[in-house]
Amino acid sequence: MGIHKTFTTETSRSDQRHNVLIGVKLRRPGETWFTSRVSDLSPTGFRIQTFVKLAPGMDLWIMLPGFEGRRAQVMWARDHEAGCNFERPLHPAIFDHIIRLAKVRNSTASKPL
Repeated sequence: MGIHKTFTTETSRSDQRHNVLIGVKLRRPGETWFTSRVSDLSPTGFRIQTFVKLAPGMDLWIMLPGFEGRRAQVMWARDHEAGCNFERPLHPAIFDHIIRLAKVRNSTASKPL
């Protein structure tokens, strides 16, 4: 299955990108789930921080908080980070919901006790 590209320009792609810090589950086909973090999210893809070895062209599954696993493909990998494209872009309502949750969690975590 191919990865769909819905944005035609770099500008429109970056307009939808959000810097976040979201705990997720990640797995390569046939393996168990590992805990990782998404540090950058757009409707079409994400940047993952993980100790799981990833390589360009590799398929994987990512489980965003509150949702089932979604298939994605690694586009680039460097050290403990990788850029991935979702097999199918996130629905706008799902994307907005995840971004809203990430902002609430991050603002709650940064408040002093």
